[in-house]
Amino acid sequence: MKKQYLISAVLLSTLAVKTAAQNKQDSLTIKDINEVVMVSSRAPKQISDIPGTVWVISEKELQTQIRGGAGLKEVLGNMIPGFDFGNQGRTNYAQNMRGRNVLVMVNGISLNSTRASSRQFDAIDPFNIERIEVLSGASAIYGGDSTGGIINIVTKRPTTNKLTFETTAGLKSGFHKGDLDKRIAQSVQGGSDAVKFRLGAAFTQNEGAFDANGDQVITDVKQADFQYNRSIDILGGITAKLSPDQDLSLDLQYYNSKVRNKKWLSFGRNFEGFTTKNPALINVLDGADSDVVPRTERFMANLQYSLRNILGGQNLIFQAYGRREEVDFGASFAEVPKPPAGITLPVFLSSGRGNTNVYGVKAVLSKKWNNLNFTYGMDSDFESFKGDQAIFNPQRSNESGGLVNKTDVFVGRYPDTKIFSLSGFMQADWEITKKLILSGGIRQQFINVRLDDFVGFKEQVYMHFGYGNSADAVKGGKNNYDVTLLNASLLYKITPEWQTWLSFSQGFAVPDAAKSYGFGKYELANNHWKLLNSINISEQPLSGIKTDQMEIGFRHNPGSAPGFYTQGSFFYALSNKTLKIDNVAFTISLLDQKLRNYGFEGALGYRFAEGLELGGNILLMESETKTVKDGWQNQSVYTTNPSKFMVFTGWNAKRFSLRLQMQNSMNYTDLADMKMNGYTLFDFMGDVKLNKGTINFGVQNLFNKQYPTIWGQRSAFFYGAPQKAFAYQGRGTTFSVGYTINY
Repeated sequence: MKKQYLISAVLLSTLAVKTAAQNKQDSLTIKDINEVVMVSSRAPKQISDIPGTVWVISEKELQTQIRGGAGLKEVLGNMIPGFDFGNQGRTNYAQNMRGRNVLVMVNGISLNSTRASSRQFDAIDPFNIERIEVLSGASAIYGGDSTGGIINIVTKRPTTNKLTFETTAGLKSGFHKGDLDKRIAQSVQGGSDAVKFRLGAAFTQNEGAFDANGDQVITDVKQADFQYNRSIDILGGITAKLSPDQDLSLDLQYYNSKVRNKKWLSFGRNFEGFTTKNPALINVLDGADSDVVPRTERFMANLQYSLRNILGGQNLIFQAYGRREEVDFGASFAEVPKPPAGITLPVFLSSGRGNTNVYGVKAVLSKKWNNLNFTYGMDSDFESFKGDQAIFNPQRSNESGGLVNKTDVFVGRYPDTKIFSLSGFMQADWEITKKLILSGGIRQQFINVRLDDFVGFKEQVYMHFGYGNSADAVKGGKNNYDVTLLNASLLYKITPEWQTWLSFSQGFAVPDAAKSYGFGKYELANNHWKLLNSINISEQPLSGIKTDQMEIGFRHNPGSAPGFYTQGSFFYALSNKTLKIDNVAFTISLLDQKLRNYGFEGALGYRFAEGLELGGNILLMESETKTVKDGWQNQSVYTTNPSKFMVFTGWNAKRFSLRLQMQNSMNYTDLADMKMNGYTLFDFMGDVKLNKGTINFGVQNLFNKQYPTIWGQRSAFFYGAPQKAFAYQGRGTTFSVGYTINY
């Protein structure tokens, strides 16, 4: 760890300067300290008044990366120091912030669910994103799932009365046969002083992907990827000025991302590539035809009402929202533990399916009295989840090697789950002097978790294949969580450009109840599965995971003037529990072992007046769990990620811009000697401004590096041999070009 800190300190000290001929900082996520964001305190607040690490990715920064060929998860990993690098597939499983869960929101609506399906970024097309606000570290203000930080995706809203349009189109390819991704998007906005509207639609269609060796990337059969995927994102928004002090807005979104039945992973006839561990028989082939394919379908509605100068000069923000989400996974080998003696199952494939519905309201009031700023409010939401598993006909799947999969039956995969949450919070900022601000707050959160009775998943599978015709149900029940979260901080403004802070904050996460219950030990007697014992949520409730975090941070930003700018923080986070994952049945449990994450995240740059720019960001972190026998040991690779850094250089001019960036993921070895291997990638991108419109271009993986993604390495640990089937590879060199015009 000390060696990593030393190397990284040298790297950051040699970063010269971000520069721009423009008056905006468009290459790092450090923004004007006077910029107003919502992510830190639930009410509008200038960055200079926030005692925490805040990053903002502007629309220009985001689109430069996206149109240069990167995916949304990759952009976030590159631009947010504390956020792990993302892979090119559909999942963001264990893509953490500071080693902990991250709460992902769209316009303040959580995309996290009780069943952590890791599809939060398969949720919106970047075309419809205005900016992304990020708060690093545990947050007591937002409560559940924000133990590592918060990412709030802010969508585009109508901004003009005049009828205006935006059109963008692009292509991406590695110049292999069957390798061409296409995207096109269109928006229209307009209205009057009283009412404005915007409607945006984005369409993408992908073909195959190829690694640096020119081989097609093996389909991610467990979590799914975006090969042969087609997606559409339709986002509509209306804003209304009801009076000088009243605003109303409504956002509606429909998102559908689905793999076409074109190609899938074949394990060879009778699955011989899997059963004999023969990787030569495992290939992506034509002829796929499956009843259930990887899919994310989501509908969201968000109504927001703002009322100013009420109840003695207070400002109100009220929000009501709903989200319906359906998630399907691809055909893969079922996660059924070894059956008991006397039971022989055929080798078969299955696909998971999860349906989630969420409804909620939020209300926030704020007021400023001279040197005191006070914010308080309440949140309430209800969530329901239902998870099933499609069992495919073994003969049809065997004959095709897994390409043709026809459903014989749907069985229950997880207990039906319902969660009700009610919270209240208060936050106060006291400006002791013009330079010193003391802040503190409290959040009281009540959570009720209910699970239905449930026959064990594996016993349902056994009955489908003729072993038993009835079974006892594992008893459901309920459990209540009543959590108090505190935060306190001190912010000191050294100069208008310099701030430093010391903060303490608590976060809380409820374990995935569906994966924690609904299974037990059974015995087959007289064709009936008798339940011998099980874990019941009412009698043996899982504790929530509470995290305490300390942070010392600093930032400097000279605005548009030339000079260096920086932001960084040292952090220490400690939890009372450690999450354990069973990589056979894929259930979870909590261990009475403390978990800590500590390290540094930061960014540094320098701006000249001539257009040259240099900069970078870094995360140095240790993630450790405390065992009785060995003390503090490295956390498992199943849930943590390596340290990393990114550096870039570029040129901004009036008519064009160029950027070369390097990302480096370091090595990591856990307490079981399982190792994540690091890698280094280079990307090049830029744009040329024409008289009408802009041409964007990019080259991803510039030097054609062959590497398994972080998820690919973790997947191989999860699922074992043959590695070729699970070690999801990164894409080789790919080229992107696009054109955007506003008119």
